[in-house]
Amino acid sequence: MLQVAMDGFCRQATTVLTSSLRTVCSVTLAGIEQSTYAEYVDSLDATTYLTIFSAEPLLGKCVLEIPVPAVMTSVDFMLGGPGREDQPERPLSEIESSVSRGLIERLLAELRYSLASIVTCEPVVTGVEYSPQFAQVAGAADVMVATRFELKINERTFRMTLCMPFSGLLPHMIRAAAPAPVSDRERAKRARSAAELQSQFQLVPVDVAVRLRPTTLSPGDLAALQPGDAIRLNHPASAPLEVVVDGINFAHATAGTSGFRLAALIVGTPKENQ
Repeated sequence: MLQVAMDGFCRQATTVLTSSLRTVCSVTLAGIEQSTYAEYVDSLDATTYLTIFSAEPLLGKCVLEIPVPAVMTSVDFMLGGPGREDQPERPLSEIESSVSRGLIERLLAELRYSLASIVTCEPVVTGVEYSPQFAQVAGAADVMVATRFELKINERTFRMTLCMPFSGLLPHMIRAAAPAPVSDRERAKRARSAAELQSQFQLVPVDVAVRLRPTTLSPGDLAALQPGDAIRLNHPASAPLEVVVDGINFAHATAGTSGFRLAALIVGTPKENQ
C-alpha cells in the first residue's frame, strides 16, 4: 500500500519540480524500509535540509529531507539562474528560504493527495533543521518508516528521503486494508452471521460459584488446622453471598433449598457506604 502511494507521490513530485524549476526533473522510488529513528539519522549527511512537518491525524512528526545542494540548485533555477553545479553548502538566506518553502509546501500537498487512500492528512510545516542530530522528531528507539527517493535535476542525481512514524501509520493502513462488504447481500449475510453467533453465545454453559467473601489466613494457621477448629470468616452474618463467574461478582444471593438440593435466591443489596 505504501509503495503504491509513494509511486503516486513520485509522479506528482516530478510534475511539481519540472514545472517549478522549468527544467527536466524526475523523482523515482528507491525503497521503503522500517528502521529506528537513530538508524535513519545516521544514514543522512552531516548537513542537509530537513523539513519537519506534522500530518494530523498521524501521531508524531514527519521529516522530508533534501540535500542542501539540491535545494540550492532548485532555488537557483526558480530565481532565473542556470542551476550551476557548484552550489554552496550553507544554511539558506531569508530570501532563499522563502523561495524553497513554497516548493516544499507544494511537494507536501502532493504527499497529502498520494496518501489519501490510506489516511486523509494535512501536512503542515513546523520547522527546518540543517543538522540531523539536532532534529528532535522522535526518540532514538522509535520505529519509523523511511522512504528513499532518487531525485534527478537535469543530469545531477540526489538522494531524497521521507521519514514517518510507524505507530502513526499502522492503524490507518490496517483500516485501509480491511476488506469491505462488496454488496448489500454480503452485508446482510455478515449481519445474519453475527446475530447467530451472538445467539449461540447465550447458550454456552459457564461455571457459576456462590461464595462467601474471601478470608485471609497465614500459612501457619492453615497448617495448624484440626478437625473441630472454627475459622472466623470475613463475611458479616447479615451480608448476602456473592454470585461469581470467572472471578467477576455480578449478583448477590441468600442460601436456601429447592427440594433436596441447596439453592441460592438472588436478592438485591443496599448500596454500601463509600
